[in-house]
Amino acid sequence: MKLASFIKDGQATFGGIAGDRLVDLGPKFGNRFADLKALIGGGGIVGLSPFIETGKDWMPLQVGQFLPVLPNPGKVFCVGVNYADHQKEMGRSQSEHPTIFLRFPDTLIGHGAAAWIPRNSVAVDYECELAVIIGTGGRHIDAAAAMNHVVGYTCFNDISIRDFQRHTTQFIPGKNFPRSGPIGPWIVTKDEIADPHALSIKTRLNGEVMQDANTNQLIFKIPELIAYISSFTTISPGDIIATGTPAGVGFARKPPVFMKAGDVVEVEIEGIGVLKTPMVPEADEED
Repeated sequence: MKLASFIKDGQATFGGIAGDRLVDLGPKFGNRFADLKALIGGGGIVGLSPFIETGKDWMPLQVGQFLPVLPNPGKVFCVGVNYADHQKEMGRSQSEHPTIFLRFPDTLIGHGAAAWIPRNSVAVDYECELAVIIGTGGRHIDAAAAMNHVVGYTCFNDISIRDFQRHTTQFIPGKNFPRSGPIGPWIVTKDEIADPHALSIKTRLNGEVMQDANTNQLIFKIPELIAYISSFTTISPGDIIATGTPAGVGFARKPPVFMKAGDVVEVEIEGIGVLKTPMVPEADEED
């Protein structure tokens, strides 16, 4: 299944994709589940597929106004330097444990929404990533059982404000500017992805391929990440784990390539889809 959060008739709702239709499940399930996160956490995806296929409340997919796949995730974990080639281009050495930092949920935007070029930076970079959506929570999860806690996958662009990221050894400032976390367009449930560690992943900037890799190159695989993260905190349904980006980022190019207003960046992951983001100047006030 493909599950999404979006705006319909001016209201936030959730649903699924059936061919070229974006099917609204809010009228059917909204009295039980307030949003997609609640539906996932409440086990509502079991037996959901027929309601998507036959749903009468729909609109054409191409006119959908997408929200972040989960507008209200509890925690957004990001993994740094998790591809060997990216580790090399960033001048980082191999670590015994995954490099984990957090994104603020309010930095996330949906497919097609505009990301901001901050007024106080000219070092705005792209990072294609496979994001894992947690379906079942837990603590001290064994790696052998970790995939049982995954509900699905989506595309993520960890837009990075490199000058702020490099102010200190802490990543947080450069990874949490407003409107810097495109995610989507939808969640593909794990039953449709035979092996999440064998997916083509790439970034295009204004149509030019900038990153082109495969998730088989991940240093720390998804089970290891879930096991490690759950060793220091409880993971919950609707949490997100962005698994890291491969080589080809703009910061490491010679000369560097940074995004500017008017650019369009796309993240494409095999079996999931394309996450498209136009870049615009930072607004005076958030919408």
